[in-house]
Amino acid sequence: MNGVPAFEGLLRELAPQALGALVRRYGQFDLCEDAVQEALLSAALQWPQEGVPDNPRGWLVAVASRRLVDQMRAERSRRDREDRVMLATPQSELLGRPADTDPETDRDDSLALLFLCCHPALSTPSRIALTLRAVGGLTTAQIAAAFLVPEATMAQRISRAKQSVRAAGLSFRLPEESERAERLAEVLHVLYLVFNEGYTASGGDSLTAPELSGEAVRLTRLLHRSLPGEPEIAGLLALMLFTEARRPARTGADGELVPLPEQDRALWDRALVDEGAALLTGALSGPSPLGPYQLQAAVAAVHTEAERVEDTDWLQILALYDLLEKIAPNPVASLNRAVAVAMVHGPAAALELLAVLESDSRLARHHRLLATRAHLLELQGDLSAAAAAYRAAAHRAPSAPERRHLLSRAARLAPGAS
Repeated sequence: MNGVPAFEGLLRELAPQALGALVRRYGQFDLCEDAVQEALLSAALQWPQEGVPDNPRGWLVAVASRRLVDQMRAERSRRDREDRVMLATPQSELLGRPADTDPETDRDDSLALLFLCCHPALSTPSRIALTLRAVGGLTTAQIAAAFLVPEATMAQRISRAKQSVRAAGLSFRLPEESERAERLAEVLHVLYLVFNEGYTASGGDSLTAPELSGEAVRLTRLLHRSLPGEPEIAGLLALMLFTEARRPARTGADGELVPLPEQDRALWDRALVDEGAALLTGALSGPSPLGPYQLQAAVAAVHTEAERVEDTDWLQILALYDLLEKIAPNPVASLNRAVAVAMVHGPAAALELLAVLESDSRLARHHRLLATRAHLLELQGDLSAAAAAYRAAAHRAPSAPERRHLLSRAARLAPGAS
């Protein structure tokens, strides 16, 4: 036994490795995932008292395998049928093997597990929940708390996701070369959504959910280590690091939102900025065509390069958004581009772009569209209209910190108005 480390981080790192080993050996993702969760609970209770095994992953695999054997035995006796999944490894051999000496546990199947959890056959909410549970090692309670839903609701979502994996007969393997690009895009999208939810929570009293953004960064690092030649993975990781670097300056003393132009840039985490810059440089220097995450990371890099908000190179940012709209058009990118247009060509030109975006059902009632309109009207000098737009945006904002920020903007422009 070794000394006692930070157990939570270790268990979260080992969870997908243990689950991958079980699924590869036995199949039946849903049953394996339940067994691994039980093994993680046993480890959380035993290791602080007894110390960490010399082969902690092997310990988890062996304990989870025993749980799976017990579960299969119970299921077999109820259904009176042969337990086919156990034919590959005799139970006597499995149960007699020391918990931390199984050579099969040396293989890390985390990447295959990540692709399975992000399979396009699953709904987006299912992919997110399953990834955080199976690959991230978060408990159902932790995921529910991060997404501000009851634990029972999240448990049902995860259960339905596992049932979908079984019903669809999804295979536990890395995708073939012909389908890897499409499948990788699904994985990156899930990680991007998890990070964004952590950086700006979609509801509740806190602006951020750091455990989610931190988990997204950790999983994207894992993906980058496994597929170092994929520039879009490096681009996404760089984007996350540039964005995460601003977290210390993003809220004030009372937890209030501090927008980018008003942040104290001395508080930005320069180590994360430097790491992101190195990743982005490597991604952009390769022969592969530019992807949307590389371009978004490049925009974030331009912001981090400016020592003062007045030094921001808006011409370069606008050029990057122009390119992003061409290769991966979406309304959020168009909204961000409108801000760049305002900084280069003036707010009137940007307001014309917003008028077009109002016809897009994906964005028409979103608070960010109204907040951007308010900002442009403020730049144009129409303070009463800007205040009204800020109030309308606050009415639609999903989180309390965003609502308070938007209402404070409105009050500053039109004191006493309601």
